[in-house]
Amino acid sequence: MKTAKKAALVLLALAVAFTSGCGARHSDKEVYYLIASNMALPYWQTAVTGFKHAAAQYGVTAKVAGPDGHDPQAELVALQSAVAAKPAGILISVADVSVLQPEINAAIAAGIPVITMDSDASGSRRLYFIGTNNLEAGRLGGQRVIAKLGGKGNVVFFTLGGQANTDERLKGFKDVFSARPGINIVEVVDIKGDPSVAFDRTQQFMALTGPKKIDAFVCLDSASGKMVADAVKRTGATDRLLMAWDASQDTLDGIKAGVIDSTIVQKPYSMGFVGLKALDEVFHSPPKDLSKDYSADSFAPYPVFVDTGTTLVDKSNVDFYIASAEGSR
Repeated sequence: MKTAKKAALVLLALAVAFTSGCGARHSDKEVYYLIASNMALPYWQTAVTGFKHAAAQYGVTAKVAGPDGHDPQAELVALQSAVAAKPAGILISVADVSVLQPEINAAIAAGIPVITMDSDASGSRRLYFIGTNNLEAGRLGGQRVIAKLGGKGNVVFFTLGGQANTDERLKGFKDVFSARPGINIVEVVDIKGDPSVAFDRTQQFMALTGPKKIDAFVCLDSASGKMVADAVKRTGATDRLLMAWDASQDTLDGIKAGVIDSTIVQKPYSMGFVGLKALDEVFHSPPKDLSKDYSADSFAPYPVFVDTGTTLVDKSNVDFYIASAEGSR
């Protein structure tokens, strides 16, 4: 009996050693950062949820940093602090390439894996990009605007200047509009991180009449849609097309009410969830040369781009997205 008991204890000890020692891939001492600007937006709270859910699955530590508003310089400070902490990896949305790219390169030089999400810095040493094919998303939106306007009309855009994602979205719209000379882009308004600019400018645009009348407003960021919708509603006009971006509750409610025609919905939860797991893979199976340009390597262990997908949401499918948002709470 003593021999059997002793053998059982040995087996138990080996099992514990295997599961808690060399067999354990992850540890809460592994720290991964998600860094972005505009963190107070529902869009980013959704991304954080995905990031933290992946961390909980793996038993690692997830940290989130970045300013509540659109502030590339404050995001740079957050990135610098994260690099100084020497984490296992950094997932970052680049609010301004010119501001953040040097520090991304510094992180890679320090041996810290960096993957971009949502907004890229393709010229940096980051490993790859996870997010929306923003050029195609812009083309999808452009086709919608053309269809709803009948191929002619005056259009105003609201955007965040300096971000690769919004720049690519605008290019996608312009690509589609180039075949439709009846579509005229009157102005591209840089809200500079202040959604109230979209409200004020929309009020001014709504006063234009005759050939100068604005027929469509397109928001290329997730914060402008509600402001533009509120400004249009105040005039009582019902003949203007409004396209928003992303799936905040205000935007979905606006579509349901008929104030907003449609929105292009991204998948920030997926970006955060996939992003942490991708960083974890790099951390545990690091490449020989972290700073190598893998985009030019036919045998690279990494993709150039992971497309998390987009959908156009209008009255035909908005109920599904509202129910999905309620179910996630």
